[in-house]
Amino acid sequence: MKDDTSRRRFFPDGASTRRILKLGLPIMGGMSTYVLLELIDMVFVGYLGTVAVATVGISVFLTFSYLALFGGTAIAVQATTARLVGERAPDDLARFLRTTLFLIAALTPVGAFVAGWFARPLLGLMSEDPAVPETGTAYLQWSFAAGIFLTLNNAFMGYWNATDRPGLYFRVVLLQAAIKLPLNAVLMFGAFGIPAFGVTGAGMSTCAAAFVGTLFHKIMAAKHAGLYWRGAIRPHLPVIVRLLVPAGAQQFLENLALTLMFRVVAMLGTVEVAANTILINLINTVGLPAWALGAAGATLVGQALGEKNPEAAHRSAWDVIKVGTVCMLILGIPLWAAPEPILRIFLHDPEAIEAAIGPCRLLGVMIGINGIGYLFANLLYGAGDVKRVMYVNLATQYLILLPGAWAVAVFSTWGLFGVLLVHQVAFRAVNAAILTALWQQRRWADVRLW
Repeated sequence: MKDDTSRRRFFPDGASTRRILKLGLPIMGGMSTYVLLELIDMVFVGYLGTVAVATVGISVFLTFSYLALFGGTAIAVQATTARLVGERAPDDLARFLRTTLFLIAALTPVGAFVAGWFARPLLGLMSEDPAVPETGTAYLQWSFAAGIFLTLNNAFMGYWNATDRPGLYFRVVLLQAAIKLPLNAVLMFGAFGIPAFGVTGAGMSTCAAAFVGTLFHKIMAAKHAGLYWRGAIRPHLPVIVRLLVPAGAQQFLENLALTLMFRVVAMLGTVEVAANTILINLINTVGLPAWALGAAGATLVGQALGEKNPEAAHRSAWDVIKVGTVCMLILGIPLWAAPEPILRIFLHDPEAIEAAIGPCRLLGVMIGINGIGYLFANLLYGAGDVKRVMYVNLATQYLILLPGAWAVAVFSTWGLFGVLLVHQVAFRAVNAAILTALWQQRRWADVRLW
């Protein structure tokens, strides 16, 4: 008989909550710092005008779409390493980290060069406003270059999370923040004899901070992961590729869908694109518990499966869901209770603020429900069940989200609110329901990684 104890308890017990928070809070701290940096970027860019805000918003999503090709790196490293920890196999615990770093070093420089070559036409495709590619091409090229180091950092993050040391990842993020913030001010607006690079300066500072972060990761890995760079790579490639390809394909197509959403919003106007850019950053902020606690839950699930204890994995997952949902509901309160003061921090155009108020309230109401989908996706990743997550996400994005948003933008007068209504209700809520059902089927317990 299946153990349903965790579902009968409304809140997990104290030991489970402490374990979840011990893993999740440092991850949340690191992710929140990243999101905070993005928000601060938008505060800086906001002083350059509405076009600059729209340009950065489009460029960020193009960068995410490119980086998503390698987006499975953290998933692959975390799922495999957590399984090794659960199996209590200390010999060469860094075997999958080493293999993943090799693949990243071989592939990402070429990818950054090719993507950078097409930066201007990509921006032209995403917006009919000629000022967007003119303003954002160099910024986008620097962002693609930063992707080399960001992807390496993600692989290290997966290893630290899997080995119960997420605090090391947090240290790197704090270091990157300490570098990026002053560089932003200097490179965007000019100081100490350095000219003002405008929007491009934000991309330059991101690249520099990511590079330093990679160096610090390597220093910490030499201390905490032993001779992680020594040992075989080839025997472990099939395992990593089997996880990396579907996870990367899913994340690439997911980010492509969200990038195409910007194109749909651009049909409404540049003001709506600027408003949507801020709304996406707010989603990232209130969604932090889902991503961070989901990553913590992935570690718990992977380790429990390594111990051959699927009941513990199932119980831990529901504990994570409860803690994460409560956190997201609390963080969503300001978005529906006081949207205008929040939006005024980032937007200075009254028309853009007005366009964003209704969608902001909708996000605040829906985030607690929709965050469950983020959580279960991560939990299934931790079990190595990446293909089914890919199928669900792609089906809901390309059969519900994009057609629905386009139809609303073209045939209705609901504007940005209508597009966000499709995103939050028709897409995210359905996606969360399906992923919940997949978790309850427990087929993830039969996934074999090697």
